Amino acid sequence: MFRNFKELSDSIPSAERTLVVAAAHDKHTLEAVLTAADNLDINYILVGNSAEIELLLSQLGKTPDKGSIINEPDSIKCARKAVALIKEGAGDALMKGLLDTGTMLKAVLDKETGIRDSGTLSHLAILETPGYHKLIGITDGGMIPNPVLEQKADIVKNAVMFFKRLGYEKPNVAALCASETVNPKIPETIEAAELQIMCRNGELGDCLLEGPLSFDLAISRESADIKGFSSRISGETDILLVPNFTVGNVLAKGLIYCAGAKMAGIVLGAKVPVVLTSRGASMEEKLFSIMLSILYKGA
Repeated sequence: MFRNFKELSDSIPSAERTLVVAAAHDKHTLEAVLTAADNLDINYILVGNSAEIELLLSQLGKTPDKGSIINEPDSIKCARKAVALIKEGAGDALMKGLLDTGTMLKAVLDKETGIRDSGTLSHLAILETPGYHKLIGITDGGMIPNPVLEQKADIVKNAVMFFKRLGYEKPNVAALCASETVNPKIPETIEAAELQIMCRNGELGDCLLEGPLSFDLAISRESADIKGFSSRISGETDILLVPNFTVGNVLAKGLIYCAGAKMAGIVLGAKVPVVLTSRGASMEEKLFSIMLSILYKGA
């Protein structure tokens, strides 16, 4: 169990890894990559507008490693080149810089030249929240707008696999809904109950999933006790499975902007982890996300 990103950072093993960055001509992206290189012992390949990359590196007081910059100013070709480098085995993780998310994902998902693995691609956000005693995952808040039951099962399996690679023996998963009662008029409650059965049958990996669960029951043991609700994971949830990505997006941003949470995020389900932060994300968020990709690959 990790209580914060500091503990997560300290757990990164020493091993040589290479990060491939698409559209690296972005100050916050470069700051995060260089900080990771200095502190986490990683190499990098910067694909993008080489003149802008070199100017930004100069402003940051850095001289680029020889051969670490590949000039490709065109956004579409830049994404394709970065993905091709991963496919060739030149990198262990992929990161999006100053590039539209759709352009990046199109290159990743291309049936002939992409790096999609079997199963479903899903986004996993990890948050350090002052009001909770450990890091918590939210999934999927960025890939599938309205996942069906089979996709939700894949989303859970992706997240559980990631947490197990971080050292969690049996992650606790809460299938979030507005209440803990199964209601035929609220489809996500029915699917949450079905996922709980699938978990009991061993179909979702080695985890403990309960659902439907309201947010308060997932996070607070006291709330469960007051309501007289019997749960094995209340107050100890590791992963919040949201019913759709609108809920995941709003929940994560609400915790960040109203509760002072810190966040990192990656996309799972490709052949390597993909760091897919917003173009407006802070350097810190990008750095934390790089950390996740390194831990995932290195575990």
